[in-house]
Amino acid sequence: MAQGASVKLDDYREVAPRGAVDFLLRIGERLRGRRLVHVSASRYAAPVVETLNRLVPILNDLGVDTSWDVTIGGADFDTVTRSVARALAGTEQVITDRMLDRLREACADNARRLRLDADLVMVHDSGPLLLVDTRSGSGRWVWAHHGDLASAQTQLWAALRPSAQRYDAAVFALPKFAPPLSIPRFVIYPSIDPLSERNREMARGEQTVQLDRLHVPRDKPILLQVGPFERTADPVGVVNAYRLVKKHHDIRLVLAGPPPTPGGGDVLGEVQEAASRDPDLSVIVLPPDPLTELNALERSAAIVVHKPLETDFGVDVAAAMWKGKPVVGSAAGGIPFQIPQAVAGYVVETVEGAAFRIRHLLNNPELIGRMGAAGREHVRRHFLITRHLASYLALLAHLTR
Repeated sequence: MAQGASVKLDDYREVAPRGAVDFLLRIGERLRGRRLVHVSASRYAAPVVETLNRLVPILNDLGVDTSWDVTIGGADFDTVTRSVARALAGTEQVITDRMLDRLREACADNARRLRLDADLVMVHDSGPLLLVDTRSGSGRWVWAHHGDLASAQTQLWAALRPSAQRYDAAVFALPKFAPPLSIPRFVIYPSIDPLSERNREMARGEQTVQLDRLHVPRDKPILLQVGPFERTADPVGVVNAYRLVKKHHDIRLVLAGPPPTPGGGDVLGEVQEAASRDPDLSVIVLPPDPLTELNALERSAAIVVHKPLETDFGVDVAAAMWKGKPVVGSAAGGIPFQIPQAVAGYVVETVEGAAFRIRHLLNNPELIGRMGAAGREHVRRHFLITRHLASYLALLAHLTR
């Protein structure tokens, strides 16, 4: 299936729940002519970017005049927005008054540059948050923050919260991610696109080609974790769980993730050292934009592990479940919300717990298939992009009525 604007809403009839597309068409008819503007800090490398890439053209096809703009401000502005985002996610950062002044200045410049005269302006995440300080007109504004603000750096959030409360509403991925605010708060769960390159159907022959390119043998069941080579993703803990399982089952572990960022420690080196002593442990540093590779890896796995110590919603879990794989996940972020316990996988607290659940699945192969099928249906009903589109349309209808 082609990507971007070439995909139409009607293309989702075969994968979305029955009646979902017709329901969206009816809502779209009622909202025809409304204007919706999305604003984000980037068009690259964030889950919301993939969602907007797909939803914006579909919204326009429905008759909702929808555009998507990004804020600009130079390298210093980009540095400030990254630091602010990390601090709001709970990573201690040095945020000075001068940095906040630069954020305000750049947002004010962007507010003058962008066309924000819309029925609804949806501002995504922290980079463009302060656009609202210069809002004008009668349109409604909503701030959508896609991460977890529960552990935000206190002093920074105290400085930004007055601006957040100038919006008409705020949207969060889970209730527990939402801080107290004086404005209405809504929950819209993240989603996956079943027609994207990451999640489209893939023939077994194409999977074989991709695994051969990645040098992953297919001679035994594959245990897979996809995630960064960082302490918070706990790839070392996954290796330890694999070693416990390996005493009883002949399996292969594949750890796949992007190149580590500077200052992230030498976790990649640790797991590569472990792999050098174990031919059944594969460590894959993924290329840029590895959607096809991830699709093949997830479809080839017997069981997917997603065991970070910290995460936001963790929508990679839904991506694996869509491919009919049981997931053994940690209790971090939104992972427990996605995995119906003992139905589509297991939520675990420890390395030993992960090993126990993996062994249980390998001892009962029929359970792997049954849980995989249940997980795919759970994702179909709750985490597909068609549900995300319905949530955005409902928000537009509610706030602009």
